[in-house]
Amino acid sequence: MDSELITGVFAELCGLPAPVSAHVSSEELPELPELRVYKVTAEWSQSDLVRGSRLRFSQQWTLIADSNDPRSIRTVLPPGPCAAVSGELLSELSPIQGLRAVVREMGSHQLLEIWDCHGLRKCLNLSALKMHGRVYDDALFGCLSWSECENKLLYVAEKSKNSAGDSEEPACRKDQSVYREDWGEALSGKSVPVICVVDLQSGAARVLQGVPADVSPGQALWAPGSQSVFFVGWYHEPFRLGLKFCSNRRSALFKLDLSGHCECLSGDNVSVSCPRLSPDGSVLIYLQGKVFGPHNQCLCVQQLDLKSRKTSTLVDVVNRPQPGDFAGVYEALPSRCWSADAQRVVFSSSCRNWKDLFMVDRRSKKVTSLSDTPRVPAESYFPHPPPLPPPPHHLHQEHHREVEDSSESSKAFGSWKLVTVQRDLMVVCCSSPNTPPTLRVGFLLSEGEAVSWRTLQPPVVSFDFQWTVLDVTPPPEEDNSLYSGLDFGAVLVKPSLLHETGTPLVVFIHGGPHSQFPAEWNYTTAGLVELGFAVLMVNYRGSTGFGQDSILSLIGQIGSQDVKDVQWAVLTALQSNKTLDPERVAVIGGSHGGFLSCHLLGQYPDFYRACAARNPVINAATLLGTSDIVDWRYTSAGFQFSYDNIPTAEVLAAMLEKSPITHAAKIKAPVLLMLGGKDRRVSPHQGLELYKVLKSRGSPVRLLWFPEDGHSLSRLDTQADCFLNTVLWLKQHL
Repeated sequence: MDSELITGVFAELCGLPAPVSAHVSSEELPELPELRVYKVTAEWSQSDLVRGSRLRFSQQWTLIADSNDPRSIRTVLPPGPCAAVSGELLSELSPIQGLRAVVREMGSHQLLEIWDCHGLRKCLNLSALKMHGRVYDDALFGCLSWSECENKLLYVAEKSKNSAGDSEEPACRKDQSVYREDWGEALSGKSVPVICVVDLQSGAARVLQGVPADVSPGQALWAPGSQSVFFVGWYHEPFRLGLKFCSNRRSALFKLDLSGHCECLSGDNVSVSCPRLSPDGSVLIYLQGKVFGPHNQCLCVQQLDLKSRKTSTLVDVVNRPQPGDFAGVYEALPSRCWSADAQRVVFSSSCRNWKDLFMVDRRSKKVTSLSDTPRVPAESYFPHPPPLPPPPHHLHQEHHREVEDSSESSKAFGSWKLVTVQRDLMVVCCSSPNTPPTLRVGFLLSEGEAVSWRTLQPPVVSFDFQWTVLDVTPPPEEDNSLYSGLDFGAVLVKPSLLHETGTPLVVFIHGGPHSQFPAEWNYTTAGLVELGFAVLMVNYRGSTGFGQDSILSLIGQIGSQDVKDVQWAVLTALQSNKTLDPERVAVIGGSHGGFLSCHLLGQYPDFYRACAARNPVINAATLLGTSDIVDWRYTSAGFQFSYDNIPTAEVLAAMLEKSPITHAAKIKAPVLLMLGGKDRRVSPHQGLELYKVLKSRGSPVRLLWFPEDGHSLSRLDTQADCFLNTVLWLKQHL
């Protein structure tokens, strides 16, 4: 297997497009009154190794429905040609006139463009106005919102360094080197956001005044009447903590009048995100969670009646879901999630090893699934507990353990993710481990009626992989006494052509730890399987989609419960799939997945044959002072966090004891480390610690250093390099 073959596989898989947004419009045809036309415009992201960058393009479909039964799609016409979208940071269509607002990057300038059916109507150079710094285009703070009269636009930008707003130069020379806090990993340089309004008739922009001084605003939208705005404000005193992947930051929902009067609409010590206004302007929903504790957790959906000013819970936290039931909300709401009658809300969320599509009715508060994928029981392993873990050569000698005779259809979609719902037409991205993302549409019907789903365009290619979902029950000795009876899961993906001598297994562990590997398209998994490996993606206890109890069970148990869960899942997969080779098992993962990968090498040194870890946590004690989420470093080890915490010998000793570095001397397997030089979540010096330990002992180790990349190692050239080196490393050592 040579480098060109591996790079070719990566180029093919990462080049498959994925939808990022969609918009729905509708019209009646005067000449054909019996028909109603819907247009779905989707924007896609696609990676191109030749350019070394990611591209955006748009595509439009026309749907024909009956006027008498407008929710029954008669025909889906073939889509038009794809059109490249270049340099756009933000875009938004106005609901009445269909104007398209675009914030575009042009060299060092940011432009605001307004497009109509005749072409470019207006263009403003926001940078030249010098009212603020760069416009925020990230998913946490960024927004672009039309007023009701469609003469004003609302957005968020960095505050000008000069409070007067007339210059980007520091007001005082002595302050030019003053440290400016920002919001951490992937949000570098974003320090003091401000809410801005531009008047499209006059071309004037202004920064709204009245936001509390200890609050950083974002996710702004117009309130009914467009004389005030709603926004989420994150408290940044006494100092900022990293925000990305952290739904536990103290924040609140605010209402700010254009005159500068600001009031708080939510509770005090909570976290808030994703405010979404109903189509009739009567209700505002938003997500709410607890402050600190797990960095990502099960959230509740709150609804604020704007007339009575009363807030109630629409969807509550799910502590312990029953098998097959809704498991809670763990993800951001799409920008449009309301039904046309303002009585139902549609959203996606993790549900065990899946990602599913749900609807909640405001009247009954009942949550129902809208997907048409049958959730048949997964392969379930109920152990007669042996000593954990047995050596690999004992696996085939163990007495037979019962496995339920059921499996998942390879043609089913394991992931349903809502892109948008407008005019009750839902646009959903569906995928599975062997099927790249595709768009499906269906009308939201009355309660109890099944949605009739239509695929807009099948994926360009599908793969003849076998995949199955496993439900895993830990052995009694590994049950958590505080959260007894929890189970977890995994997704196993295998090549269609199996090796005669057994297929090598790659254990793929997600980071977080409070995240999930759903049964969806993953180009790394697909690439490994295409090249002859089987891949086991493990959702250990603490993963999202299994209820709040599962998340809480991992607090204070990192390096133990999660490590043993992964090992037990691997033994389960090997026991129930005799085509896998127990003598050729490797482990890969990033962040907390890298942490677990290195733990497994040290705790089970004779089991794994190779490891590839991206930005792993190696020594939690030395990470304490360098991570942008210092609160999670305390919480994960089982300690309470306070802003004024000073490390003690007890805390540092506990963190060290839970770290892979304590087992490093026992590591035998060759280790490939991939580190981002600009990682602010997990310092690259973490990986360097392990590198030096292994080098000093003569253990096989290779380190890849990406000086311009961060924690996610998300640059396209970095991802290509990591995939190539990972595959070559696994092939060499397996």
